[in-house]
Amino acid sequence: MFDYHIHSDFSADCDTEMEKTVEKAIEIGLEEICFTDHIDYDYPDKDWIFEFDLKEYDKKIKELQETYRSKIRIKKGVEIGVEPRLLDRYEKLMQEETFDFVICSMHSTEEKDLHSGDFFKDKTVDKAYEIYYEELLECVKRFKGFHILGHLDLVKRYTNEKSKHHFHEVIREIFAEIIPAGKGIELNTSGYRYGLEGGMPSPDILSLYKECGGEIITLGSDSHLETTLAYKFKESLELLESIGFQYIATFKNGQPIFNPITEIKR
Repeated sequence: MFDYHIHSDFSADCDTEMEKTVEKAIEIGLEEICFTDHIDYDYPDKDWIFEFDLKEYDKKIKELQETYRSKIRIKKGVEIGVEPRLLDRYEKLMQEETFDFVICSMHSTEEKDLHSGDFFKDKTVDKAYEIYYEELLECVKRFKGFHILGHLDLVKRYTNEKSKHHFHEVIREIFAEIIPAGKGIELNTSGYRYGLEGGMPSPDILSLYKECGGEIITLGSDSHLETTLAYKFKESLELLESIGFQYIATFKNGQPIFNPITEIKR
């Protein structure tokens, strides 16, 4: 089993030391994990600074790789929070740094953060969803320095009222950009923890991705505590298999490795 979306105390919203997470991952039998700490340049909520010392991050992960090399594989990843205005900065980051794995997420839209509700003020739910997906489409058209899209329908987490529309048309356009470019998506299981009906994205979007020819998919808990590693992974694997996916992707030096779901479930 592999968990490819994990945060540590390098992320501004997490206090969990990497060692705690690694020890827990070994305890529950994970074979490989990837730390994906947050870089969200110029985050709209100024109480949060989602940047960290990249040299220290690299040093720490290398130390852990050496210490635990006989027990678990540890990969160096990052989760970037994109907005159209920030893409040049992320291009520069990808030119200067090396990661095994890069998650491209959108935590802010129209230069307003999602979590506080600022983005949703003075909009209908449908309009907010539409703007969110259109801005994400713009980002994936212009920026290719990532491997998978994180929690693609994150916008639904922050609205009490849910849209009656699926927005499959614009999501299909997003897939038309990323699939030919060799990019994938994740199934992020944190949705269960936040009171949603399941992970992110929802099953209809997972099915649409499969219908569009998508094969690269990772599984991530988006864990900020060691106790939530691999949360709801068994159910998620069964869901993916029922949709028709045969593999879970892991990454090495930016290249996907396809792991059969039938082997993982043993």
